[in-house]
Amino acid sequence: MKIKISSIHFKADQKLEDFVQERIQKLSTIYDGVIGSEVTLKLDKNSNTDNKVTEIKLSIRGNDLFAKKQCKTFEEAVTESTEALSMQVKRHKEKVRGN
Repeated sequence: MKIKISSIHFKADQKLEDFVQERIQKLSTIYDGVIGSEVTLKLDKNSNTDNKVTEIKLSIRGNDLFAKKQCKTFEEAVTESTEALSMQVKRHKEKVRGN
């Protein structure tokens, strides 16, 4: 599976990129139809403490799934996004099996 990570308004360190890769890889264990993903990490310019935004577009066979979360840390935002995508992947998998 191909994982593309983009960081906007900052340079992501290797530790954060490894964390993102690990979380996305777990999604492919749920459903083997995962083709790839595009992860965008952004620093929101507002003064709010929850200024770390993670957007994940997950490409699966026949569809694209999307999750966006804004939290205090990128790790928290990535975790919440992948949990949301996990639910979407499970629903998609059930729908495909039901046909």
